[in-house]
This record gives sequence, C-alpha cells and structure tokens, in this order.
Amino acid sequence: MYNYSEEEIKYLKLLSKNFPTVQDVCTEIINLKAIQNLPKATEHFLSDLHGEYESFLHILKNASGVIKSKIDELFENSMTQAERRKLATLIYYPEEKIELIKKETEELNQFYKIVLHRLILVCKQLCSKYSRSKVRKAMPKEYEYIIEELMNSNANELDKEYYYEQIINSIISLDRADAFIIAISKLIQRMAVDHLHIIGDIYDRGPGPHIILDELLKYHSIDIQWGNHDILWMGAASGSKACILNVIRICARYNNLDILEDGYGINIRNIAEFAMNTYPNEDQEEFKPKLEKNDIISNVNTSLLCKIQKAAAIMQFKVEGNIIKNHPEYNMENRAMLEHIDYKKGTIDINDKKYKLNNTCFPTIDPSNPCELTSSEQEVLEKLVLSFKNSEKLQKHIQFLYTKGSLYKIYNDNLLIHGCILMNDDGKFRKINVDGKLLQGKEYFDAIEKTVRQGYFADEGSEEKSNGMDFLWYLWCGENSPIFCKDSMKTFERYYLDDEETWKETKNPFYTFCQDENICKEILNEFGINTEIGHIICGHIPVKYKKGENPIKACGKLLMIDGGLSKSYQETTGIAGYTLIFNSYGLVLAAHEKFSSTEDAIFQETDLHSSVQIIEKIERKRINDTDIGKKLQAQIDDLTKLLYAYKCGIIKQ
Repeated sequence: MYNYSEEEIKYLKLLSKNFPTVQDVCTEIINLKAIQNLPKATEHFLSDLHGEYESFLHILKNASGVIKSKIDELFENSMTQAERRKLATLIYYPEEKIELIKKETEELNQFYKIVLHRLILVCKQLCSKYSRSKVRKAMPKEYEYIIEELMNSNANELDKEYYYEQIINSIISLDRADAFIIAISKLIQRMAVDHLHIIGDIYDRGPGPHIILDELLKYHSIDIQWGNHDILWMGAASGSKACILNVIRICARYNNLDILEDGYGINIRNIAEFAMNTYPNEDQEEFKPKLEKNDIISNVNTSLLCKIQKAAAIMQFKVEGNIIKNHPEYNMENRAMLEHIDYKKGTIDINDKKYKLNNTCFPTIDPSNPCELTSSEQEVLEKLVLSFKNSEKLQKHIQFLYTKGSLYKIYNDNLLIHGCILMNDDGKFRKINVDGKLLQGKEYFDAIEKTVRQGYFADEGSEEKSNGMDFLWYLWCGENSPIFCKDSMKTFERYYLDDEETWKETKNPFYTFCQDENICKEILNEFGINTEIGHIICGHIPVKYKKGENPIKACGKLLMIDGGLSKSYQETTGIAGYTLIFNSYGLVLAAHEKFSSTEDAIFQETDLHSSVQIIEKIERKRINDTDIGKKLQAQIDDLTKLLYAYKCGIIKQ
C-alpha cells in the first residue's frame, strides 16, 4: 500500500507520459527485471598511459585478452593456434588485415564464407550477456538487420540453414564482405568491454596523449580519474603559467614538442628563439633530452631541446616562487629554490646545508629579486598562455577530462583513485586545513575537486579562477596532493645538484600502510564502500615486477595497476604495464610484455603477450548486484508505484 505525497503524485504524472497505460508499465517492469538477471558486464581498467598510444590502442582493441580468450574457447578444437591468431588480428585491425589477406588468398570467396561464420560465432558469444536491445543499439546501422538475423539464426537448424547461407552468400556476391567484416569486428571490440576506467596519467613522456584522447572521445562508456600529469595539462589549458612551463619543459625533456606543435597547434617559436638567444652556449648534460634507444635526433635539435628546457625551467622556478609567496597556506617556502641561492658563491642552501651548483648560468635572474621575470620572459609567457587557451583541440580534450573525470570514482563497490589517501606516519588519515576546516579522506577529495573545477570554469580575472589555477599547480607537486603523494618534487635538484641524495622524494606513508588489510578496509569504509567485497584500485607508482613487487596488496583489498606502460619506466618495472578486467566471474589481472609495434601486430600477427592472474573468483555476478542494478531497481520501484496509482484511480491511464 502506498501513501502518496503531492510531490510524488507530480512525479508519477510526469512518469505516466512515458508509460501511459497499465500494460506499458507492466511491460517495462518485466523488461527491467529480466535485465537485472543478466550477467554483470565486463569492466576494463587501465592506468598511467603516459602518451603510449600504440600500446594503448592495441590493449583497447584486444580488451586485455578478452577477445583472444573467447576465440580460444570457441575454436580450440577446430582451428590451429596460427588460425586463431590470424582471426584475432583480423578482429583487432580489420581494414589493414583484409587488404593483406586479399593479396595472399586465391580462394577469396571461400575465405569470406569461413571467416564470416566464425566472426558471427565470436560476436554471438560476446553479446550473449547483453539484452537484445543493448546489442541492437551498438550495431552499425547499415548492417543492423543482417547482423541481428545471423546472430539469432542457427546455421545448423534445417529450417534456417538455407536462409542463413543465403545471407552469407549475398553479402559476398554483392561485394559487401569487406565492409561487413569491418563492421562486425568493430562490434566485437565494442561488446568485449562494457565500461572503461582510466585510472589517470594520460599525458607526458610518450608521444601521443592527444591520439589517446581522440580515441577516448569516441568510446561508448568511460570514466577517468585524474592523475597529476593530467592535472598539469588541465592547469595549462586554464592558463596557469606555472603549469604551461612545466608542460613545455617536460615535452622538451622527452623530445615531444610535436605534441604541442602538431598535436595541438601551439606555437612554441617564441620560446625557441628566446632560448637560443638567451642561452647560446647552454648544452648542460642535465638538460639534454631523454631519448628512447631507437630515437635518432641531430646534434642541432638536441642542443635546441636543451636550451628550450633550460629556458622553461628557469621561468618555471620564477613563477612557482611567486605562487609560493602568494600562498603561505601551501607551506612550500623551502621550494622557492631561486630564493635560496648565493649567486656570488654559486651555492644553494637546502635544510641548512650548502650545496655547490653544477651550473651557474643565470643571465635572466636578478639576485636581489630572483623570482622577477624579465620583460622578454614576460612577453614569451603571455604569448604561450594565449596559444594554450586558444588551442581548440586542447580545450576540447580538457573539457572531456572535466566531463568524464574526477579525483575519485566509486563504481560497483570499488574505489578508483590515481594516487593515494593522504596519511600520517601513524597510519591515521591526514587532516588538512581547507578554508579553516580540517578535512580528511573523502571530505578532502570533495573539497579540492571543487577548487580544481574553479580553476578552469570560474570567470576570467576572478579570484576563484586565479586561486583555482594556482591550486592545479599545487596538486601537480604539493605535499598534500593526493595525486602527487610525495613530500616534494625535486626538479631543481635533479638539474643543478650532483648529490643524488638531494633528489630523493619521500612517498606518503600510505604506500607503507596500503599493505595492511585493516587500513584498506578503513579507507573503503571512509568512502561508504562495503569492506567485504570492495577494493581500492590505483596507479601512479610503478610496481617493480622484476624486483618481485606484487601489485596485489592487503590480501587483495588494494590493486596497484601501474606496471610501466610508459617506455621510460619499463627498465625499472620489467614489464609493459598491468591492466585489470572485472567480469561476472571476478577480477583478472594481466601483466603485459613489451608491445613491439602496430605494424608487427598486423603483419606478423604478434599480440601483446600477457600473463594472467585471477585475483578473485566469485559466484557469478548479475546486473542486479551492480550499481546499474540498483538504478534499475529504483526504476522498478517507481513504476510499481505508478501501477498502483493507475489501479487505484489516483492517476488516470
């Protein structure tokens, strides 16, 4: 029995416009209850992409081995391993692989017949856990009817055998086989994963973050947890000078200025000219770009990158020093590095200890006011700000990060964060002063996310905008940043001091206590997650696989899935990244070997070799056990109320 308030009746009247009769309501309830009992759809987790677009795109296409496992499951006894590998490659790269096969195959029509049958079986298997309505919505419109007929017909049933074969024959005879193979391969890729989680750090180090974001923009269902490198670019797009200079310095350091110029149309000519004129003899070893083994770069370009990096770094230290002065609440006075240099002696005072600088070329620094920009630096910086803010593609990508992203996400009883939950040395949550209030855990995340959004969306020239932009920089490198997670960023020391002891950055105590199951349960509880079935999933700190580090911590309560997709980390980690799959049977972790190239994947049919570890096997989950299931139940409850209102005459059909 229901007792309706006036507000409920208003809502039910609105709902009745979509379901105007008792029959409509009953049909929808039956449909929703049926969907609730379908198997839980597959989630795919990736972290720390760092611009490695080729590896990322391949992982996206093969769904961390999900497609290959379905092929093996279906055809292990009827196809050789080489044939299965060829079919998998065709699904991953249908356009390119078809052209190769056509050149190699004499009986092309026979090939088409066989492969179309196989593709339909793979597609049917992957679609079996979804409602027909959902599958239909994912189908390419031009082939929707044909695919649906083939998937819902059985070629082995006598009554349908000729019907099924005629569809296949017609596709081939009408010269639509290539287009159909491409369409159904894309559908297979689409249905292999229902939802994608990116656990931060799309940007920096690798050559193609813009290519990755172009792909993510098209993805059917996605959320993103911001990493500190993403925040840096978000700050740069908002107009933060400190963030812009960090971005340029890092792009020069990793020989990735093409991202700015070709990827985003950002003009860096002015800073290049300024750098060459200001530092004509600057080829300091510490400023030389970090190159991959196969990178070939001329001495002229190496020298230019060195000079640009030096110019950006000096301006960065100046701008950062001024931010630190303006924000005493950041407690970063010891990081205003230019203020601590004795320019006559060529030394710097750090924690009451003097260190000799390895380079004393500071032509733009006034020792009496070291953080003051010269007029030339001001001019260069203003032009860079305009270029970043007026880059249409960059703004599109950053707006997407704001729309789909957040500092944390709670999804199906899992807490997704890029970095850490800030802690003290005693294992307690760290309390941080935010506008006079001491906040910790979830409250702190919620408060600082508001400031992150102000830094981009607040009115130009407003105090909220200025403070928000400064805070975006702070999240990049500040001690109380839950996505940086260290006491300080030692950029200056790595450039100017030879003593490697000064380079050390101390991780937040979280990385000690995250091994403790009880503490991980406290964190889950802090975010309102069921501690018995929930997990913390994070990235940020590469797991050193070759040194025996385990990404599975605290008896499986915490999963750290940064295994080094970025090439610059792979020597340390020993692998090329972790990815995680959460399907209806449980959690599966894949450790990937190095990906050679897209060309090898197509021509040599090399896949991304992975070792798979089942983390947690569960009784098969249904949609009813997920967040979507809860939403469906809420809809069922509302429809049940509407049904009662119809039957009692409170609302007329």
